[in-house]
Amino acid sequence: MSLLKENNRQYYEGAQGFQGDGNKVSFTTTFNTDLIFGAASNAEVSYGLNNFKLYSSAAGGPGTWTEVLSGYTVSKNTITFDVAPVVNEYIVVQLKKLDGGNYAATASEKAYGNTVEDNYGSYSYVKIEDIVNNFLLAYVGTNKLIPNIKRTDVIFHAKRALQEFSYDTLKSVNSQELSIPKNLSVVIPQDYVNYVNLYWIDDQGVKHIIMPSNNLTGSPYETPIQDNKGIPVQDNFNNNIEGTSLIEERWRENQLKNLDENILDNANGSWDWDYYYGWQSAGYGQLYGMDPQYANANGYFNINDREGKISFSANLVDKLIILEYISDGLSNDLNTRVPKMAEEAMYAYISHAVIASRINQPEYVVQRLKREKSAKLRNAKIRLSNIKLNEIVQVLRGKSKWIKH
Repeated sequence: MSLLKENNRQYYEGAQGFQGDGNKVSFTTTFNTDLIFGAASNAEVSYGLNNFKLYSSAAGGPGTWTEVLSGYTVSKNTITFDVAPVVNEYIVVQLKKLDGGNYAATASEKAYGNTVEDNYGSYSYVKIEDIVNNFLLAYVGTNKLIPNIKRTDVIFHAKRALQEFSYDTLKSVNSQELSIPKNLSVVIPQDYVNYVNLYWIDDQGVKHIIMPSNNLTGSPYETPIQDNKGIPVQDNFNNNIEGTSLIEERWRENQLKNLDENILDNANGSWDWDYYYGWQSAGYGQLYGMDPQYANANGYFNINDREGKISFSANLVDKLIILEYISDGLSNDLNTRVPKMAEEAMYAYISHAVIASRINQPEYVVQRLKREKSAKLRNAKIRLSNIKLNEIVQVLRGKSKWIKH
């Protein structure tokens, strides 16, 4: 039996058709994507939650489709009509897609969204819910390593495995395209764990890496107001009164905002040595002794934990940026996807975690499972590293060049 649930029309077009017989009132879709139903009528606010649109046609030809806006409900991917569609009436479920789908009479009726595109490439992944089900089927039972276990325990260990794998094994780097506003701060993404890289994008679409501020500046976690003796002042509820940060204000107002005029847009194309330090008053004209950590014209960022934001230097105002960051892979609960190349490593991790957490388990069994977990995790890292021979060869073509430190 094929592992592919969707046919080509479902996968590429995001559409599935049915035909009425005058008696049948329920039709079940077989998309990899579950249907999300808010309301049938577009007059209701919750209609916008739908990730699909429903169309009907008597002839089934182009331009004959009209959207169905009443008389049906959806539950667990099954569409149930109040009245059975007549004989030979055509019904089409169109998942939302970027170009709006193919079954609308007018542009306003097209199913605009990105549900179909989100499903592209899904065959290379497996849902964590399926991993839990497969583990219970293959590893738990009579004459097996684990005689019995609660499903909730397997879910817990599967989630922990996904968190650990997300940090250094899985392809779990998310990215956002953002613009830096006048206040030089953007909010940290909801599923953010740690940053990978930040870049600003020039007019040609080319990335320029933004460096962390590190030793240049920082954002204090607390900013208590002090009296003339330096002691923090409290309010009526015995809490310290917080003020604004003078450090952040000075960072926003420094001369980094002049870089565009003094350096990047220099008419004669020269690079003044203040470029390497980021400000004009330090090290101007001093080539000897330049500190490489400040050799940067692309600006700086730092994580402001107090406000839950990422702050940027003044020369990046109004720039378009890409924020690449790591998540823990659990933002979408059991619908979270795991690359199939790491599936076996997930099973090994769960097996070891379950046995190691139980009493009276032979130590040699625990250690065997630990070694098996490490070996399969190493294999998963190698598989997911996506190393291609032609890319390595391209890099090695420059092997005759000196690498200077």
